[in-house]
Amino acid sequence: MTESRATNITWHEGHVTREERGQLLKQQGATIWFTGLSGSGKSTIAFTLEHALVQRGHLAYVLDGDNIRHGLNKNLGFSAQDREENIRRIGEVAKLFADCGIITMTSFISPYRKDRDLVRQLHEAGKLPFIEVHINTPIATCETRDPKGLYKKARAGELKNFTGIDDPYEAPLQPELTIDATHTSPQEATVLLLKYMEQQGLTR
Repeated sequence: MTESRATNITWHEGHVTREERGQLLKQQGATIWFTGLSGSGKSTIAFTLEHALVQRGHLAYVLDGDNIRHGLNKNLGFSAQDREENIRRIGEVAKLFADCGIITMTSFISPYRKDRDLVRQLHEAGKLPFIEVHINTPIATCETRDPKGLYKKARAGELKNFTGIDDPYEAPLQPELTIDATHTSPQEATVLLLKYMEQQGLTR
């Protein structure tokens, strides 16, 4: 766990409760954490789900790995230490969004189990729903797709610390949902996710 270096700070409680924000938005905030290999379909499914939720009148937002590295995390690389900090930061942001009442989807490889578990614990401590979705698309399928040409570069030794090639991916042990995007379309995955969310009382 990252230690706080800040001193002389005090948590300042606001005057608006989480329940009041929920009543305003007519929904409950939650984090849906998509994890899986590069090219597995995480972002495509996350953005498809976001679109479906908004069409149904819900406030939803995707925090995408590549997009976040253009801004908030642009000072981080892909070493194990930087990956840990990348996930720590986005976990804190996702928690804030969920506390605000937004249904938040995160699309990050997030290869290390301990980092994802820390984010889960962060949400549990804040009494916020955390749904881990493992996009368990086999690496062979991901390599066939290779939309960014990254596997090809990694296999050629031109790209170091690439998950699934020379860096490990630790699959979730007990995710709330597992989806193999080899034979499941983004639309089909979205239907599954919407049904699960309804069952959990997050949407109507």
